[in-house]
Amino acid sequence: MKALTIMAYAGAAGLATLGVTMAKTNPSQAEYEEYAAQRLTEYLKKDVCKKTTSFWENLIHSKCEQLVDTANPHMREILALTTQKQDFMIFSIYSTDLKLSSWIPAYRFETVGAFNNFYTYTAEQQ
Repeated sequence: MKALTIMAYAGAAGLATLGVTMAKTNPSQAEYEEYAAQRLTEYLKKDVCKKTTSFWENLIHSKCEQLVDTANPHMREILALTTQKQDFMIFSIYSTDLKLSSWIPAYRFETVGAFNNFYTYTAEQQ
């Protein structure tokens, strides 16, 4: 019976330590915005700029990466306006509904932040 009590206390202490560690390493909104801007920039350069098909899109493609780099400082502001954060102390969930204009598709991203990292588990075009 004594060994069971010791194991219960050790387990409780371990869970408490894990909870405190997770609370201290829960990333901030600013860190999410930086992460999301970086991922969005990579996506635009890799998938949007490179996968153009029509004549006009190919014409735009030649300047696409420059346009993305120019817009990068503003992406963080846009992400801040379009993101909702649910803070659960030990982790956070970020929901971003990105709709820039009627001629660009809208996207929804859902990301969990924990242990100073982000894990995007939903990225879908709407």
